[in-house]
Amino acid sequence: MNIKEKILLFMKDEAYKPLTINELMQALEIEQSMKKEILKILNELENEGKIIFTRTERYGIPEKMNLVIGTLEGHQKGYAFLRPDDKEINDIFISPVDMNGAMHGDKVIVRPMKISEEVKSPEGKVIRIIERANTFVIGTFQKSKHFGFVVPDDKRIATDIFVPQEYINNAKSNSKVTVKITEWPEKRKNPEGRIVEVIGDIEDTKTHIEAVLLAKKVRQFFPEDVIKEAIKVSAEGIHEQEYKRRKDLRELPIITIDGEDAKDLDDAVYAEKINDNEYKLSVHIADVTHYVKEDRKLDKEALKRATSIYISDRVIPMLPKELSNGVCSLNPNEDKLTLSVDMTITADGKVTDYTIFESIIRNHYRMTYTDVSNILEFPDENQELLDKYKEILPMLKVMEELSLLLRRKREVRGAIDFEFPETKIITDEKGKAIDVTKYERRVSNKIIEEFMLVCNETVAEHYYWLNMPFVYRIHEDPEDEKMYEFSKFIHNLGYTLKGNNDVHPRELQQLLLKIKGTKEETLINNMMLRSLRKAIYSPESSTHFGLAAQYYCHFTSPIRRYPDLQIHRIIKGQINGKFSEAALNKLAERTVAVAEQSSKMERIADEIERDTDKIKIAEFMSDKIGEEYEGVISGVTSFGIFVELENTVEGLVHISNMVDDYYVYDNEKKELFGQGSRKVFKIGDAVRVKLVSVSIAKAEIDFVLI
Repeated sequence: MNIKEKILLFMKDEAYKPLTINELMQALEIEQSMKKEILKILNELENEGKIIFTRTERYGIPEKMNLVIGTLEGHQKGYAFLRPDDKEINDIFISPVDMNGAMHGDKVIVRPMKISEEVKSPEGKVIRIIERANTFVIGTFQKSKHFGFVVPDDKRIATDIFVPQEYINNAKSNSKVTVKITEWPEKRKNPEGRIVEVIGDIEDTKTHIEAVLLAKKVRQFFPEDVIKEAIKVSAEGIHEQEYKRRKDLRELPIITIDGEDAKDLDDAVYAEKINDNEYKLSVHIADVTHYVKEDRKLDKEALKRATSIYISDRVIPMLPKELSNGVCSLNPNEDKLTLSVDMTITADGKVTDYTIFESIIRNHYRMTYTDVSNILEFPDENQELLDKYKEILPMLKVMEELSLLLRRKREVRGAIDFEFPETKIITDEKGKAIDVTKYERRVSNKIIEEFMLVCNETVAEHYYWLNMPFVYRIHEDPEDEKMYEFSKFIHNLGYTLKGNNDVHPRELQQLLLKIKGTKEETLINNMMLRSLRKAIYSPESSTHFGLAAQYYCHFTSPIRRYPDLQIHRIIKGQINGKFSEAALNKLAERTVAVAEQSSKMERIADEIERDTDKIKIAEFMSDKIGEEYEGVISGVTSFGIFVELENTVEGLVHISNMVDDYYVYDNEKKELFGQGSRKVFKIGDAVRVKLVSVSIAKAEIDFVLI
């Protein structure tokens, strides 16, 4: 135990009372000569929010002093909620007058106020700001005669930022800018700042995409030393030793199946039918760890990113293109290093035998989802494709057969399969959105999906029973309260759940089957998804609720996901017997850090993809003002109804534009009804709408009912 841990443990003792630094050193029998070092440690603990330095110059533990540490979740009206670090403590409401200069995202110490019967939720007051979250803010600049101000894009930052004349730096009104805060807010005084970057004009879509990426601190460009390392390792080629020590599968007709535009091909497959009751499935994944060595520049940069980010007009990769599209990608007719899993699978979908090994393969055919689906779904209409791929036609049919067996097995155990219509945004060569359509999930997509799922489960279970440090993909059971609310909600629509709170995923799966094709399908799908927890990465194995799987991990995409890369490193180390006891202890620490960073960056990537999609959809609709559409009500709120068009574009009919009656919102039924006409608007109703306005800046689309 180091001295920092010793000090913290001593302070957490029940009998501890706040002490001065000298009293603390005396109690711990620390020499006065170490006072400078102890002061540094105490400052570190204070900055981390683990201890607090009082006005009487004493050190204590916040919890013992009726103080709570957490992060502020702001609101545009000026108040905030403290999200405590200790998840056992409920959120605390902070009124605007009790913010004490704190802003959204800041890590703070809050003193809870006395709770009376009149107060519905605990309230508190910010007494100290531990860490500022918003040194730089993205927003829209507005210029006055002698000063300017920035309206933050993030509405949770409730105040505009004042910019003195000398710090405007040639920014023009209606420019999207980055402002650096130089003075933090005080009572009746806005924060001040200076413009450090003009991103672009708010009329330009690219400006808003760039603003999203900057706000999320996305690493868009690779440092020069990382690029140099990528070029160097890419030029090395495959050493003769690798051909000798790996299993050579180059003669096997292994194929890849991906989207037409995909350049980072990290999974290849092969299948055959052994007999009437058994299949062989081989999954081959790019051996990225051969090129990306632990703690080298490439690896450190990859961990910072943790995932590739896919937006409509480009990919922001986890690895430089020399690796992601080049030496690591399983491009056709090239020798590639892989990590393979051979599985024997029975006709009821059970994996009865498997091996995990290092290999070298050749991709015989670079197939696309469209071509494989056309071959299997419409063979009579695609003779040219049948002729072109005649060598592997029998294998494609075996793959389809096997994927259906695997899917059936998952359905029987209760895996939840959401059938959301995914949005596909098509852009021209300049990146402008020219079409928005539904993304088709056809037979080939389902084949690859099932093969990757069974492979991930097999690998996860194997390493669970080896009791090795590992990175699992887990999806915890839903919270009882959320399931209760969901059960209550669907009851109003005529559906019930067995078990209510303690629900098995099979119950949810059966509900999805019942509502398929009904008007309320989208609503229930969305509400169910919101009632479930988010899947995360974890060093501890746990069930995956959504998949109804006992063991699960992400093994199959090391080019674009860091957890997969980390898992490959563990597998190769175990296969080659490289782990000493000390190495395993170090690895256990690393898996904790990798799981945490990967979960965090995945959430950010999801937010970016969602936000940029909304901007591009608004861009696509911006020249269609006045056009009329058939749509379906996809959401009902107190402020209006959301309408989804056939192509998945969604817009709002604001209640202020529903002028034919006075409409009242029924929260239980999620309906709006007219008090005079008794007209009801509910989820799933077909409506006709006219597009009246589009804001690319706000990513908002507004309709009126016809």
